[in-house]
Amino acid sequence: MERWFEAEHAAPFAAFGIPHLAALGGALLAVLALYGLRSKLRHPRRAACGRYALATLLTASEALLNVWYIREGIFSAKSTLPLELCSISLYLSILMLLTRSRLLFGIVYFAGIGGALQALITPALDFGYPHFRFWQFFAAHTAIILAALYMVWVEKFRPTLKSIAVTMGFLNALVVIVGYVNHVTGGNYMFLARKPDTPSLLDYLGPYPWYLLSMEGIALLTFSFLYLPFARFPGSRGAISGQSRSSEKDA
Repeated sequence: MERWFEAEHAAPFAAFGIPHLAALGGALLAVLALYGLRSKLRHPRRAACGRYALATLLTASEALLNVWYIREGIFSAKSTLPLELCSISLYLSILMLLTRSRLLFGIVYFAGIGGALQALITPALDFGYPHFRFWQFFAAHTAIILAALYMVWVEKFRPTLKSIAVTMGFLNALVVIVGYVNHVTGGNYMFLARKPDTPSLLDYLGPYPWYLLSMEGIALLTFSFLYLPFARFPGSRGAISGQSRSSEKDA
């Protein structure tokens, strides 16, 4: 059991090995289960309980990760601050679920799903099954996707073209802030200083710093793809429910 938590002597992560494929399968099953239960969860009390449950899962995941960092003596401003895109998306997801903010929903839907999907397929992960970090990594990234889809399927929120522009603006502002933190700490948050050591999509986007520009294009392409289900069916883009309109005003 102790080996499940040790920062040293852990089995390395193997991309597309059986544990990785099983984790991807589990994420897919969770998404399908949410979709199947969407109608039953739309009762106001159930919808609220579902949102709070997802927020609790995300909060517990991040809290346990930081406890593990401290317990193993590896907490560092250079590498363990919550400044990766998915870490930031996780915090925004919690706030979105608790406040039903439509502004945050737009960012989480595009940046959260886009970033989490890439992370699940090509994890920047050093710890393989059955290490704690393996479980925490896949649970957290799956929960980010579930949080965004919950707002679509249960709360009936809809992304807009404007939210793509807002998300792109948010990410570019974030690049400036995180880039400064990288400069001060010597870190590589959001892979702005160099590519990850593990295989990833960035390997196909050119050398530094040109892959940073390529990332802009990939992000816009990904967001456009995520918007397609709503762009192709105008009826689904109809007026947001009264509750959603209220949320948009509050956001």
